[in-house]
Amino acid sequence: MEMTVQLTIDCSDPQRMVAFWARALGYVPEPAPDGYATWRAYWEAVGVPAEELPAGAGDVPESIVDPTGRGPRVWFQQVPEPKTAKNRWHFDLKVGGGRDVPLDVRARRVRDAADRLVEAGATLVKIRDDPGTGLYAAAMQDPEGNEFDIV
Repeated sequence: MEMTVQLTIDCSDPQRMVAFWARALGYVPEPAPDGYATWRAYWEAVGVPAEELPAGAGDVPESIVDPTGRGPRVWFQQVPEPKTAKNRWHFDLKVGGGRDVPLDVRARRVRDAADRLVEAGATLVKIRDDPGTGLYAAAMQDPEGNEFDIV
């Protein structure tokens, strides 16, 4: 049986999340299917009821894809309620290179990635620096408060 995986993230502002996570993951906004100017036009053509399409839904991409085709599609689904609790999952952005890379090099890579994502709208929550275990990581939040780590 063939299977693909899509990660769906509930959010209040899909366009903001597309811009942030495309930059964070090295993904690109997913273009509408061939023959359609927008996702909304596609959804209407395949019969999605108007009451299921909030104002502006699908006018610009609300999903991102890995340009190499290796990673899963990520769809940012607009929902009316805000985030209220800690995530039960999170992304680990592995930029350090692993334990074979010297700790000072990994730390610099993590700090550089954290700085870049703060400029894109993330919040740095905490740096975890434990030379005894070789851990250097940044605990972060995306623009809507979802937790993720850079290691």
